[in-house]
Amino acid sequence: MMSREQNEYLTLTGKGQPAGELLRRYWMPVALSDELKVDRPVVPVRLMGEDLVLFRDDRGEAGLLQRHCPHRGADLCYGRLEDSGLRCAFHGWLFDVQGRCLETPAEPEKSRMHEQIRATNYPVTEINGVIFAYMGPGEPPEFPDFDCFRAPDSHVFAFKGLWQCNWLQALEVGIDPAHASFLHRFLEDEDPADSYGKQFRDAAADTEIPMTRLLREYPRPKIEVESTEYGLRLLSLRQLDADRMHVRVTNQIFPCAITIPMSKHMNITQWHVPVDDFSCYWYSMFTSFGDAVDKDTMRAQRLMEHTLPDYVPLKNRTNQYHYNPDEQRTLTFTGMGQDINVHDQWACESMGPIQDRTDEHLGRSDVGIISYRRLLKEMIERVDQGQDDDLPMRGIAQGLSDIHGPMAIDAITGNEDWQTEWVKAEKQRRSRATWPADLDSSAA
Repeated sequence: MMSREQNEYLTLTGKGQPAGELLRRYWMPVALSDELKVDRPVVPVRLMGEDLVLFRDDRGEAGLLQRHCPHRGADLCYGRLEDSGLRCAFHGWLFDVQGRCLETPAEPEKSRMHEQIRATNYPVTEINGVIFAYMGPGEPPEFPDFDCFRAPDSHVFAFKGLWQCNWLQALEVGIDPAHASFLHRFLEDEDPADSYGKQFRDAAADTEIPMTRLLREYPRPKIEVESTEYGLRLLSLRQLDADRMHVRVTNQIFPCAITIPMSKHMNITQWHVPVDDFSCYWYSMFTSFGDAVDKDTMRAQRLMEHTLPDYVPLKNRTNQYHYNPDEQRTLTFTGMGQDINVHDQWACESMGPIQDRTDEHLGRSDVGIISYRRLLKEMIERVDQGQDDDLPMRGIAQGLSDIHGPMAIDAITGNEDWQTEWVKAEKQRRSRATWPADLDSSAA
């Protein structure tokens, strides 16, 4: 349990809030590239309580500005895309992607007033279908050489979804390996041949054991947590018999991302990004080590569960997540369908907009959550002390481009040598990749 003050210290992300100041030291996803692939590429963005406008100018450059015009506060989301910028529809003030005011056309002809005006802007960069922004002070950190960033665009598919809950409880479901044996329990196993684009539907490692069966029959994993240069590595160990161990390796990428195995050939890197203190988006980059990603199939799968343009789940609190008691008795543990995103969404949203951790009792299976909260608290304190260059995945001199992976896999190993055998299994998988995915020994 923790006090209300401690809970707010870790969860609130507005400007000036301790956790918000920490998160602003990192690149954050703000939109999918698909959202700007329209006739008029201007979209509203709300991120950590700030209202912004994202647009692409007529030269193809993206910009992220304050949503309300610095003149009289009109909404720039209704502005005109013209003259290499975004022009306010109220009085015609024109802003470029850097936030510079280029024109104030209602002012006297020789006025230089525009030279003194600047809209708040944040630097953006675009990688493999996701647009990231940096909202903190000073120069942004470089990007690590993670698989989802260095894979060719053909091998990465990106998507997102909106949850009505605080970012921290959304993140914590991804560093809770024990929940998969219950929340995602399937009472009947699907054919792994029909598993494309679906997590936990593949066979386990190089066996014919369906992952759904393995999770169902071995519900008490031993969970170990290791500190890494990027955050935390979580190892979930399920002893299958006297000779074999199932090892599932997942990662917490500081501050608010995870990397987890999706199938034999694909990993997911997912960010949990605060819209405000009461809602968040998850952004996922699905990275294939095998064939190019079938983006049309994966997009169609996910659009069946979400509405555009806000990527709101069709199943949500207003319709009880389509809960079906008959299904709960015969097919799934939750009775909420086969999409595990819905299961996670229900679990996180059912806690309330911000989980009341004053009435929480953590156990041994929650070691990942406990470790992360300690790390989060320590890093918030470092920011408060001005130690920005001493944060995971942040220090400019840290050589982030040398951080690879991170490795995430489901592997079947021997009981005695599991610590080394899972690394070998991951490197063998990468050696069969259709794009360069090699890792040096330091990544283990």
